[in-house]
Amino acid sequence: MSMVVAAAAAQLQVHFYKDSCPQAELVVKGIMQQRFSADPSIPAGLLRMHFHDCFIRGCDGSVLIDSNGNRVAEKDAPPNLTLRGFEVIDQIKAELEKQCKGIVSCADILALATRDGVALTGGSAYALPTGRRDGTVSNISDVHIPGPSFSVAAAASAMQTINLSLEDLVTLLGAHAMGFCQCGFFVDRLYNFLGSGQADPNIDPQFLGVLRQKCPRPDPSVPFNLSTDPKIFMTPSSSTPFKLDTSFYRGVLNEQATLQLDQELAFTDLTRRMAADYISQPNAFRRKFAKAMIKLGNVNVLTGQQGEIRANCRKFNQPSH
Repeated sequence: MSMVVAAAAAQLQVHFYKDSCPQAELVVKGIMQQRFSADPSIPAGLLRMHFHDCFIRGCDGSVLIDSNGNRVAEKDAPPNLTLRGFEVIDQIKAELEKQCKGIVSCADILALATRDGVALTGGSAYALPTGRRDGTVSNISDVHIPGPSFSVAAAASAMQTINLSLEDLVTLLGAHAMGFCQCGFFVDRLYNFLGSGQADPNIDPQFLGVLRQKCPRPDPSVPFNLSTDPKIFMTPSSSTPFKLDTSFYRGVLNEQATLQLDQELAFTDLTRRMAADYISQPNAFRRKFAKAMIKLGNVNVLTGQQGEIRANCRKFNQPSH
């Protein structure tokens, strides 16, 4: 498996488009700057989308595909219903199609836009290898993503399937310093943890009060409705909700992490130590985050003649068989 990843990743290269579409990365960056000024939560949305894309079938833009009749795409799987930022990818694609028709893949656009979002929020502006091709398959049944109530061990073994380590997992979770989270992802921790009828005992009591205020107890007689589910900041204890900083790790160590998986990082020696190290060495966090993002962006990529370059990120060029 790692040999396959390494072989495909070797065909990606920094500035892949320097001859075929020299302005490609500048176009992505310019649109991301505009979008970020209008909505500073966009980078968090794209980070999550890029992770969900790469985790299923590799970084091939398959998460961008719209369902079509009976063919239900990845996008409509429950973990993907809260993804956002698709319109940003569409805008970048439309501009690049005007400037260099049929050259820049949707998979690369998502990876580049995510990279620029990381830089705009205070992370490192890492050099990202490009040359990914777009996948021609997107099935709801393929979507299995580590969930918010996974244990650290279960999440780490899920990450291993895409060749990412425990350190990569802890580092990438640092992205939870930014953006929003729907109450539905953690409301059981507030009222009925593991069916106990009680809150998760590992939530700081004051923080529990804050979360309960924002996320009322669900009424069992009312079906869950995503569109009316309240949202909170992913790391409510942070004063910088749109910055990629080490506030997430501080929340973890203070028992003020929103998601169960995140909070569990405080309870294994190794992950607790990593969180403490990142708090004391923010530059090491930025550097390791960039490295983990490059590694994530290399997962099971299509290169060369594999896949296609979609004309529209939401549709395959020809129906795939």
